[in-house]
Amino acid sequence: MVWGGTAVRVVRRRRVGGGLVSGACVLALVATVGGCGVGGGSGDVTLRLVAADYGTSSANSSEKYWANVVDAYEDAHPDVRVEVSVYSWNDVDRRVKEMVDAGDAPDMAQIGAYADYAADGLLYPADDLLSISAQADFAAQLADAGRVGGTQYGMPFAASTRLLFYNKTLFQRAGITPPTTWEELAADAAALKAEGVKYPYALPLGPEEAQAETMQWLLSGGGGYTDQAGAYAVDSPENVETFTWLRDELVGEGLTGPVAPGKLNRADAFSAFAAGEVGMLNGHPSLMRMAADKGVKFGMVPMPGVDGPTKATMGVADWMTAFKENGHGREVGEFLDFVYSEENVLAFSREYQLLPVTNSASQTMAGADTDKDLQPFLEELPLSELYPVGKTSWAAVSADVKRRIGAAVTSGGSPAGVLGKIAGTAVSAEGAASGA
Repeated sequence: MVWGGTAVRVVRRRRVGGGLVSGACVLALVATVGGCGVGGGSGDVTLRLVAADYGTSSANSSEKYWANVVDAYEDAHPDVRVEVSVYSWNDVDRRVKEMVDAGDAPDMAQIGAYADYAADGLLYPADDLLSISAQADFAAQLADAGRVGGTQYGMPFAASTRLLFYNKTLFQRAGITPPTTWEELAADAAALKAEGVKYPYALPLGPEEAQAETMQWLLSGGGGYTDQAGAYAVDSPENVETFTWLRDELVGEGLTGPVAPGKLNRADAFSAFAAGEVGMLNGHPSLMRMAADKGVKFGMVPMPGVDGPTKATMGVADWMTAFKENGHGREVGEFLDFVYSEENVLAFSREYQLLPVTNSASQTMAGADTDKDLQPFLEELPLSELYPVGKTSWAAVSADVKRRIGAAVTSGGSPAGVLGKIAGTAVSAEGAASGA
């Protein structure tokens, strides 16, 4: 996931025969999915969408975004009604799973993963839904990440990349410049520590989102979760060397702050940066707003690598899926074509400080003065690598990374041993997914 939020539901009054149906539901806060009793003619279709909330409060809940989209769509399609239920990231994946398990799948679900549903034959392929122009507009690496067995089932909905954030005030006080290599990063962190900075480099390897920080470091060391053929390579020599360096040169030198990396969550690290307590950390676009709101002067640079800036950065995407259960493929496809219009993709990306998932919206954003803050992240997107979300085994591997990886950088910890255990989980999960 790339964001979080609250739980709401959006249902709009709809037009039938040119007039608004009276007494229909409007923007009601509810906890469950269900109809609001609005009737229609024999040709009417009701589509149900479950979506994640990217807002930080009721003031900018995704409820409002979807209400605008549904309003515009239903005005042009009076025979289609769209009901949207919006849940927080803490709940949305579980809610959808409960609905699917109960035989009551929504027509569409905008969630964090799709591979399990695709493997079970529950999803429409994107080819069966979207127009050729809409499908071709997806950023290539995002579309590729949405494939299972060569077929695209996950349609990217929101994207983000990572940059190294640094506190300009603390850097100026320490007399240092942003690092481009690991050696420079360690030297900068030492200078920040000498100035009394609480977290010279914040290394969040806690259970909240350890898989993200881990992947960014693996990529910066020339490795990753998988090899070039797409097979798991968690305990590769490059990955072991990366975590050995982190253990010895950062954590072992006391350069990561008072909280052990394995107990430091990403949200807490972001809050500490916004409080002026962190010199450097990996961050996504939402951190810009958090830091600016607290008056922190910050800069952003590509993640340092062994000998220079990292050649590949970590990308994250959330996914739109369409379930076959209700048989509304044609109507779902027409609605999603509208959802992925340039206007709607830009409106969503700008509201929530996220990156467009389509080429057309990305090109517009790249040339717009109003989007200057997001452009450094946008420039990283073509170079980004995503989690191996097309593997049904990824959920188990990700969970194991969250559980174990912090131990790899403790005093006396064994990077090779920890990464080896995670690699074992990957092998077992792959075997279970293939029925071996």
